[in-house]
Amino acid sequence: MTTESAGANQNDRTVNEIEIPQEAFDWYDEYAHGDIDRRTFLTRLASLSVAGLTVSAIGGALIPDYAKAEQVSFNDPAIKATYEGFVSPDGHGEGSGYLVQPTTLPASGIAPCVLVIHENRGLNPYIKDVARRLAMKGFLAFAPDALFPLGGYPGNDDDGRAMQKSLDKNKIEQDMTAAALWLKSHEKSSGKLGVVGFCFGGYITNFLAASIPDKVDAAVPFYGTPAAPELTKNVKGPLLIHFAENDKRVNATWPEYEKTLKANSADYQAFEYAKAQHGFHNDSTSRYSPKDAELAWQRTIAFFKQHLA
Repeated sequence: MTTESAGANQNDRTVNEIEIPQEAFDWYDEYAHGDIDRRTFLTRLASLSVAGLTVSAIGGALIPDYAKAEQVSFNDPAIKATYEGFVSPDGHGEGSGYLVQPTTLPASGIAPCVLVIHENRGLNPYIKDVARRLAMKGFLAFAPDALFPLGGYPGNDDDGRAMQKSLDKNKIEQDMTAAALWLKSHEKSSGKLGVVGFCFGGYITNFLAASIPDKVDAAVPFYGTPAAPELTKNVKGPLLIHFAENDKRVNATWPEYEKTLKANSADYQAFEYAKAQHGFHNDSTSRYSPKDAELAWQRTIAFFKQHLA
């Protein structure tokens, strides 16, 4: 794995010109993944004795503000966004997601496709924007919502996280598999399928690369854990894997996963972004590291163009 710095990173971002302590990022990661509740998270923040930082200031900076996440307007004339359903016989029966396509397709009328997988709280505005960014680059992008069986993303992350946790993980995996196959066979798809996911979506990206390796033509997990050992033996790639240096939970899974990839003679490349936090690509929170996110995204787009052409 290559470790590098893209310049200014998340640890350089401040609230009221004061650096957010690493403990706060670590506690937020525990909170975001359901290891501690909101009350415990806020109580821990209150224990920080850093002049000028309040609980509301730190908490407000870490908790996503999705108004910041729109890089591509849903009204941009270069794209067309719709909600589409698909059948998921081995999952929850049916699913739904956000399909974004370029308004101008090649003369063939088809384009390579990319499945976009959200974090552990449903199809939020940031993930929709990622799908729009891909469509602006010429890809047919589809972002399924794991929360569709419960009515879809509820509009806030706390409820979304609780809803997703209540669902059968195996059925979610099968819903995402069904979404991938639906997209790959879409009438406007070239048949070349890429997958990109973030956090839980990074796990699903690794899962799909392992469970349907002959269907996935390129996979890009952002700070995601690997699939179960009995599945990872099937991974052959190509994979482009992004890690954040300050992400002990996910990074602890990498040595064993890399051993398996090497044993498989899999085609993979991994990058670790120095001092970056888990979630560094998400531009709605203070974990966002602009230069690292941009570099990782440039690599992702180039990777998809190379393998989905």
